[in-house]
Amino acid sequence: DYAHTPDALDKALEALRPVARQRQGRLWCVFGCGGDRDPGKRPLMGTAARSADHVLVTSDNPRSEDPQAIIGQILPALAGHASLHQQADRALAIASAIMSAADADVILVAGKGHEDYQEVAGQKRPFSDLAQARAALARRRSAAQGVAA
Repeated sequence: DYAHTPDALDKALEALRPVARQRQGRLWCVFGCGGDRDPGKRPLMGTAARSADHVLVTSDNPRSEDPQAIIGQILPALAGHASLHQQADRALAIASAIMSAADADVILVAGKGHEDYQEVAGQKRPFSDLAQARAALARRRSAAQGVAA
């Protein structure tokens, strides 16, 4: 999803909560905040993400900033959250959520939506949340089939 503001993230999680409840699963939120943009919004994004059962904070176009420093500005708003994780590498963060989630869980990967790049250190590199999620789901299916065999 393209939810990259506190209000949009809050609304996306609010919309997905009943889906997770109906499936008797948990709600995951994988998100980050862009670099070189509105640092005041970072803790507000953390506050919005608190409503998820599992939160994984990651990078989202860090641009010229250190992704870990951006994450560090988000984390205080999530202090005390029962299931909080961080992974600066967005591809690994998406894969981690998908590999860790139960079958009934719902995962929101927020912030980039339709974007097909990740802007890091002044360079736009090809990156798609959807492609990363599909690849992680394929690995999960493959691992499950290997266990079942």
